[in-house]
Amino acid sequence: MEIRARYAWVGAFTLAVVAAGFVFVYWLNSSASFRQRDVYLVRYDGPVAGLLVGSAVLFNGIRVGEVTSFKLDAAAPQDVTVQIAVERQAPVRADTRVGIEFQGLTGSPVVSLSGGTASLPLLSTVKGKPPPVLVADKNAGLGMTQAARDVLSSIDAVVKDNSKPLRNLIANLDKFADALARNSDRVDGIVAGVERLTGGNAKTQLRVFDLSWAKSFPAELKRAAVQLHILEPTTLSVFDTEKLVVRLADGLDGSEVANARWPDMLPKVVQARMTQSFEAAGFAGVLARVPEGTRSDFQLVLDIRSFHVKAGPPTVADVELAAKIIGPEGRLIDARVFRAATPVAILDAEASSAALSRSFETAARDIVMWTANGL
Repeated sequence: MEIRARYAWVGAFTLAVVAAGFVFVYWLNSSASFRQRDVYLVRYDGPVAGLLVGSAVLFNGIRVGEVTSFKLDAAAPQDVTVQIAVERQAPVRADTRVGIEFQGLTGSPVVSLSGGTASLPLLSTVKGKPPPVLVADKNAGLGMTQAARDVLSSIDAVVKDNSKPLRNLIANLDKFADALARNSDRVDGIVAGVERLTGGNAKTQLRVFDLSWAKSFPAELKRAAVQLHILEPTTLSVFDTEKLVVRLADGLDGSEVANARWPDMLPKVVQARMTQSFEAAGFAGVLARVPEGTRSDFQLVLDIRSFHVKAGPPTVADVELAAKIIGPEGRLIDARVFRAATPVAILDAEASSAALSRSFETAARDIVMWTANGL
C-alpha cells in the first residue's frame, strides 16, 4: 500500500509540473505578460494569405507585438479583421499606416505599422470599450504573386484592346524594311550626299613622319668592343605621345601640324634611332633590349627634356636630351645634357618634322661621340 501511495504522489507531482509549464507559457504570450499591451483591430479590404495567429507586428521595422486573432464579417465578406496586441509604448495614432510585409527567405508575412502625425494623440485600449480600429492601406493584403498576376492581366487586356493597331504597326514595319532593303543603294547615295553637303565625309588624314639618325662620324672615333644597352628614354607626359608637339605663340595657327604623327610613341622612336646611330658609328655591341639571362657592360640612360617646335618668331625645332653612362656595377661614369635647335621656315607638318629630325640627328651624333670617349 505504501508503494502504491508513493507512485500516486510522483504522478500527481509530474502532472502539476506539466500544467504549471503550460500556464507559464500562456502567461508569457498573453496580454498580462511582463509588458503591458494595447489591443487594436486592423481591417483589411482583401485576403491576408499567410498571416497567422502569432505572426509578428512591426512598427518601422521593430517588433512591437503579434497577431492574436482573426474575424470575418458576413456583411462585408471581402473584409478581414485582424486583432493585434501591441506594446503600450508603441506610438500608434489614428493615421498610422498599416500594411503587410514579407520577410526572410520564406517570405513570411507580418503586420507592418509606420508613420503617423506627431500632433495627434496616441491611441490606447480603454477598459470596457471596443478596441480602436485601424484601416489598412488599399490592397495591403495582396500578395506578391497576386500582384504580378494582376499586372500581367492588365498588360494582356491592353494588348487585346489594341491587337489590330499592333498588327498594322508590325505589318507596316515589315513593308518599310522590305522597301529599305530594295533601295539600299539609293539610301547609301542619299547619305553620302548629305555628308558631302554638311562636310561630314571629310575624314582626318593622319600624316606619319620619321626621325633620321646620325650617319657620319670621324674615322678616328674610338669604338670600344663592349656591350652597350640603350634604355627606352624617360620623359614628361607631354612628350610621351605619337604627335608632333608644337607650342604656338598668340595669333598663330597650328592646324597644319595637328595631324602629323611619329611612327610610334616618341620615346620608342628615339631609342630605335639612337641605336641605329651607334650602329652607323661602328658599335657592334649596341642593344635596345638585353636578352634574358645576360648583362650589358654599360647602359646609356636618356631623358627627353624637350622635343617640340617652338613657334616664334623665330620658329625653331628644339631637342634637348639628358644622357648618363652607367657602368657594370651601376656606377655613374658620366652625365651630360645635349641640345640642338634648327630653324623652321614655315609652320607646317613637313618643315616641322624635318627640322626636328635634323635637331635630333645633331644631338644623337654628339651623344655617340661623347659615349665613345667615356667607355
